[in-house]
Amino acid sequence: MGGVRRDVVGIIGAGRLGQAMAQTAVRAGRDVAIANSRGPESLTSVVSVLGDHAVAGTAEQASTAGIVVIAVPWSRVPDAVQGLEWHGQTVIDATNDFDGADLNGKTSTELLATLVPGARVVKAANTLRADVLAADPHEAGGQRVMFVSGDDAEARSQVATLFEEAGFSAIDLGDLATGSGLQQVGGPLAGANLIRLSAES
Repeated sequence: MGGVRRDVVGIIGAGRLGQAMAQTAVRAGRDVAIANSRGPESLTSVVSVLGDHAVAGTAEQASTAGIVVIAVPWSRVPDAVQGLEWHGQTVIDATNDFDGADLNGKTSTELLATLVPGARVVKAANTLRADVLAADPHEAGGQRVMFVSGDDAEARSQVATLFEEAGFSAIDLGDLATGSGLQQVGGPLAGANLIRLSAES
C-alpha cells in the first residue's frame, strides 16, 4: 500500500457525516480520499460534487492518509476498520454511540482506539449535525467551535489545525477519556453548536 500520505485526509464512510467531513477537509485546502463499503464506483456523484481535490478509493487506500476520519454508524465501526493497518496515522473518531451501549466504564472513543492499534485517536466532529459541519463555520461575526480531545498532543494539534484551516475555532479538551466523555452522547457538550466571537465583535 505504500507509505502514509501525510498531506491527504482519508474518509471512511460516505454518508452525510463522511461527505460533510470531506467538504470540511477540501475547504481546509486538503486532498481527500473517500471510501465506503460499496466500492469507489458508487461514489462518482459524491466526488464530482467535492471537486478536483477529492478521489474515491477503498477503505485501505483511505487508511493510508495522514489523517483518517471514521464516519460510519457506531455499530459498523468494527467492520469498517477490520484488516486495516495503522502506522502512526491520526484517526478522527467522528462517531456517536446513540444506542448507549454498556462499555464497561470506557468512552466509545476509547473502545474505538482499541480497534485501530498503532493509530493516534482524536475525538472530533461528533457534536455537530452533518449539515452544520458542512456549512461555512463563520457565523454571527465569529467562528463555529470544534472540540478536539486525544492522548497524543501532536495528533490533537494536527486535527485542530485541520479544522482551523477550514474556518473553525478549535478548543482542545485534553486527554481522550476526559474530552471524549464530554463530547459523546450523554455528555455536556453533545449537540453543542457554539460560536466563538472575536475580540473585535
